[in-house]
Amino acid sequence: MARDTPSFMALALAEAEAAAARGEVPVGAVLIDGASGEVLAAAGNRTEELHDPTAHAEMLAIRAAAGRLGAARLPGCDLYVTLEPCAMCAAAVAFARIRRLYYGASDPKGGGVEHGPRVLDQPTCHHRPEVYGGIDEQRCGALLEAFFREKR
Repeated sequence: MARDTPSFMALALAEAEAAAARGEVPVGAVLIDGASGEVLAAAGNRTEELHDPTAHAEMLAIRAAAGRLGAARLPGCDLYVTLEPCAMCAAAVAFARIRRLYYGASDPKGGGVEHGPRVLDQPTCHHRPEVYGGIDEQRCGALLEAFFREKR
């Protein structure tokens, strides 16, 4: 596992907190260059703000990093996200050829990596990153629980 994993997940958590403050489901993502540790992109969910069901934190971070690097593939890059990616985001991680995926809270209902369709385990998936779940899981999960508790 990466040496700076806690600090990168802290950045993702800050993005998730900012998303919650905007009324979005609090999920944050940070995409880094795995060799240098440089943050290439950081984002929080913006589905409500942008009226875009694909504006998940992971998708926004991948798009921004790809644009910044001028490349459709991001080998050597690592993605930190506060919640297990859904099937759409897991597929985007595979298509982008992300090197490593680190996520915080598991998502038994909507996850697509370790739960549900397990996109990265499918024989049709051409790339499977290294996957590390449970990074700062309690903080990531608590943020989501508090958000949904206030909504109810």
